Amino acid sequence: MFQGREPVVQNSLGRVATPLRPAEPGHVRLYTCGPTVYARPHLGNLRPYVFSDTLRRALEWKGARVTQVVNITDVGHAVGDGDLGEDKVEVAARAAQESVWAVTERYTEDFFENLRLLNIREHTHSPRASAYVPQMIAFAEELERKGFAYRIPSGLYFDTARSEGYGRLALRGSGDDDVHRLETVEGKRQPADFALWRAEVGEQKRLVHWDSPWGPGVPGWHLECSVMAIELLGQHFDVHTGGVDHRQIHHVNEIAQSEAYLGDGLPWVPVWLHNEFITLGSAKMAKSSGRVPVLDDLVADGHHPLAYRLFLLTAHYGSQLEFNESGVRNASASYRRLLGRTAGYAAPAPATYAEAYAALTTPAAIAHLDAVDEAISDDLNTPRVLAQLNVLLRDDTISEADREVLVGTVELLLGLGLGTTDPAELDRPAVELAVPAEEVDRLVAARTTARAERDWAEADRLRDHLAGLGVTLTDGPDGTTWQATPLD
Repeated sequence: MFQGREPVVQNSLGRVATPLRPAEPGHVRLYTCGPTVYARPHLGNLRPYVFSDTLRRALEWKGARVTQVVNITDVGHAVGDGDLGEDKVEVAARAAQESVWAVTERYTEDFFENLRLLNIREHTHSPRASAYVPQMIAFAEELERKGFAYRIPSGLYFDTARSEGYGRLALRGSGDDDVHRLETVEGKRQPADFALWRAEVGEQKRLVHWDSPWGPGVPGWHLECSVMAIELLGQHFDVHTGGVDHRQIHHVNEIAQSEAYLGDGLPWVPVWLHNEFITLGSAKMAKSSGRVPVLDDLVADGHHPLAYRLFLLTAHYGSQLEFNESGVRNASASYRRLLGRTAGYAAPAPATYAEAYAALTTPAAIAHLDAVDEAISDDLNTPRVLAQLNVLLRDDTISEADREVLVGTVELLLGLGLGTTDPAELDRPAVELAVPAEEVDRLVAARTTARAERDWAEADRLRDHLAGLGVTLTDGPDGTTWQATPLD
């Protein structure tokens, strides 16, 4: 089925090593939970997409065809893990005094630009949740018809007590949920029950809503992924990926509603993979924690975007990785050295393992290829792939032609721009602020106070003043973020 070794992954479903065997030989159908486009993606937000891109690259290198879906959540994601209140995108739209669609389009474009800078391959499908609301309503109607859902004033809720094996992905049941993360909603039968449809309550009027059998409102966040995945990949598919923060609730609920909807007694998806957090100190990197770094911050500090990709790949996707200044500096230095050592190997590499194997001329070179294959097949062990790259670059027993094939192979797997990125691109001057960062924080805080007091003239004056200092502001539901930008 696969060229080279059969890939084995650490399946979150059961926490066991699992051979990756697609239902259709030679074709892997892959779903990756995409962003909620209410703010700029921070560096931690980007790890799931470098991870899933590396998985896709490995599978394609092994000769498989991969259909990958990464959704765009532009509606329905409630603030926190609640089922009431506004959506994150609506909060962002009100803060920016813009339409929901203007906000989501801007941040969708920003997300795709970040993917381009990180050399992430274009996804097969990038569906917007707002385009699939009729299908979501039909899906929820079927769950209600089957008795898996019940109505309360705030909408339609999934009855987790009816879901056999609920919570098995999280290694828990419906009775021991992470209740501290769940919103108390009057009428819910169990704390873990979740909204399939979030109706407008009382005088509440959403900026965007749809009519439904349960009243005007928006779909529940969990519903979106099930519907888009089934629509684009089929009733059952091979691999579902996402951040580890989705493993305990969001993905648990996706499984419950999808298996209830299908009703065929089969596991919805056999393999679930989760990347760990990027941390700032001892806490995960999150927008709600305050100002967090974005990719443009690294570029403004003089780092190449692919140095951040290298930073991520030096750790296994399933391990936490601390983000700090020294780590990024070290990654940039390592990336500069790596580009210097691979600068002469720019020829296109054989596209697959079999083609690379056929192109190599000596047992020593084939041994390097097999070592790379063994590492990437072992749950995407990218640190070992990088270590093997350093070994083969020092091996004087292989020819330059073989070395070029091997370097190209590693590039296909890791996407670091080896042989094509000019080392001179790393000589980017850092963007210098006209005042210390502490002063920028003080001015941003003063503007936040002015906005809270509805002193729009003062808020606009402070924004213009900050722009003159080379600072760009972004207002969102979690506050205002800023970044240094070059002055003309």
